[in-house]
Amino acid sequence: MNTTPTPTLLEALPPIYPGVAVRVINPNDTYYCFEGQVQRVTDNHAAVLFEGGNWDKLVTFRLTELEVVDKSRP
Repeated sequence: MNTTPTPTLLEALPPIYPGVAVRVINPNDTYYCFEGQVQRVTDNHAAVLFEGGNWDKLVTFRLTELEVVDKSRP
């Protein structure tokens, strides 16, 4: 019998920390598919900075609503 604990959802995802590029994956959110940069992480929430042309916006999301974006690939 395998006694290894199953990782929780947050443990299975790549770590989200300040400076990481993320994408909003909640289809019910206004910012769905927007990509931004994490500014801070507290209590399972992340503040994400979106920059677009002549506007900047800082929005808070639950960590489960975000996915890490690999910006090293073109």
